[in-house]
Order: sequence, then structure tokens, then C-alpha cells
Amino acid sequence: MNIEFVPDGPALLVEGKERVLVVADLHLGIESEMARHGIHFSTRSRERAKRVIGCIRESNPDYMVLLGDVKHSIPFISRQEYRELPRVLEEFRKHVSFGVVPGNHDPGIERFLKEGELLPRDGVLIDGTGYVHGHTYPAPELAGTLIIAGHHHPMASLMDEVGCALRAPAYLLSLLDESCLNLPHRDDPDPPTRVLLMPAFNELSGYDIIKIMKDPFSPLSRCLIKEQSEIFLSDGTYVGSVDFLEEHGDR
Repeated sequence: MNIEFVPDGPALLVEGKERVLVVADLHLGIESEMARHGIHFSTRSRERAKRVIGCIRESNPDYMVLLGDVKHSIPFISRQEYRELPRVLEEFRKHVSFGVVPGNHDPGIERFLKEGELLPRDGVLIDGTGYVHGHTYPAPELAGTLIIAGHHHPMASLMDEVGCALRAPAYLLSLLDESCLNLPHRDDPDPPTRVLLMPAFNELSGYDIIKIMKDPFSPLSRCLIKEQSEIFLSDGTYVGSVDFLEEHGDR
């Protein structure tokens, strides 16, 4: 298995027997939710869809996995989502077959999907790699794999010695405590179960990695092994360990 970072996303290309493009947390319709809280943006769904299509054209995948939170409003479907989701998903279908691992923001998403596009909520194994949204316990068959997950929207905050700060979408790669996740016991824990938390594709979403570690809010984040956690920017640049980020983070 080979993983390529697609920085224009952020997105991943996972290449084994087939090429799988992975996109997490589009949150289409987020603008209508923000408007209800007094923050007004013109809809950017078309621009996000164009960025996804750009990633498809760049990576030429055989299949695309959308790692949940394709839509934003919960528990209902907003007027914006009713207008925009059918057009966006149909545009994706023109370029590549895809499946959706539903996230916690996706109640009702199935009405916009065609047969075979809705994947299991607790994750799916494709070509030896696990895919989940990240808000549930992963399926038992994902033990011993690299699990690629969304939901957490990780961002890295760094500050240098002169006070210049960087805050950017990032990936968090970590070993997982399998017993913490209630995964089935394996006599031979090799290969170990790992997780790669993906940044949100939606440019308005982000959550600091140090906060994810200190105040976990999902089964996966509660079971991360901090000492075996590393951080990469969206273009694949290696940042360092979580301890390094704590030392150099924006405080």
C-alpha cells in the first residue's frame, strides 16, 4: 500500500490493487447553519465540489471514499442541502464511482445516494485499509489495519522563536490501544492497529490537535497512544511528534 497526500484537497490517494481517493468532512450546507448564529457567508459548495473534482483529475482514482459529514445540518436536512447535495453528488458521479461512510452529520444522506453508495456506519475494509468516519467504534474486521478516519478536523498550531505562528490543516498518525477500542483480542498483534486522522475538506472547519489529545471526544481519539503519534501537514510535510507540537505550539 502506498499513500500520497493531495494538498489541493486536503485529500489522500491510497494505492494498492486499486487507487482510492479519500475525502473527509465536506460539511456541505455549513453556511446556512452559520447564518442561524449570525455569521453570514455566501455558499461555497460549488467551490468545494470543484476542488474535489480537481483532486479526482489529479489523482485519477478507481474509486472515491467520502468519510462522512458530507452534509452539515443535524438532525434535519436544510433547504441549502436539498438544493445543493443532488447537484454536487451527481457531478462527482460523472468523474468517479464513490461510497459514503456516514458520519454524525449525515442523517438522511441516503435519500441523495444511489444503490451501493452507502457504506457501513462502523467502517469498511477496502484493499486492506480501513475507512471510518470516526464517531463510532470501528468494526472488528478493521483490527490490524491502518484506519483512515475523519470527524476530528485536526489542525496544527506552531510558533517559532520570533513569534510567527502557523495554523494549518494536518494529519495525525497514531497507534491505537486495541483493548480500549474493544477490538477482538489477537494472539499476534502484528501488524498493529493504527489510525490516520484526516483534516476536514471544508475550509471553515478545524480543531487543534493538542485539544484532540487532551480532551478526546470520540472512541478513536480516546484510544490514541500519545507517545506513538506523529503529525503531517496537508502536503505531507513532517511536523514531528505530539510532544514536539506541545512544545512549539501557538500558546
